[in-house]
Amino acid sequence: EVADAWAHLLRVQQVVVSGVEKDLKAAGFPPLAWYGVLMHLAEAPRGAARPVDLEKQMLMPQYAMSRLIDRLTEAGLAERRTCPSDGRGQFVVITDEGRAMRKKMSTAYAAILDNHIGTKLSTTDSVKLSSLLAQLL
Repeated sequence: EVADAWAHLLRVQQVVVSGVEKDLKAAGFPPLAWYGVLMHLAEAPRGAARPVDLEKQMLMPQYAMSRLIDRLTEAGLAERRTCPSDGRGQFVVITDEGRAMRKKMSTAYAAILDNHIGTKLSTTDSVKLSSLLAQLL
């Protein structure tokens, strides 16, 4: 049963994430990882976070997060700033354009999630699934 649960978990994750990515792209939005970073930044104090904290929250390796931050800054959705108390440290800060993009994506993302998950699970089942997955963390 454990191996079956593992296999289903992996397959569902791949299928749902792929579907969400496809739907975001079709709606004209950037990839899901962009939304994740923008969401974390928007919710962070002063809209800023250290890259290492974003890596931990997003479960991404340093090189991938660095490239993602580069893309977000090139798009004007975030900017890199030097830490005032430690000149070697760096913060990533969400811009006004980044906040606007996150807000637009949030509405589409909610509908997309509902399509891929909400239409397939009752509210009770969603709560159960969330609880079960939280136990694994």
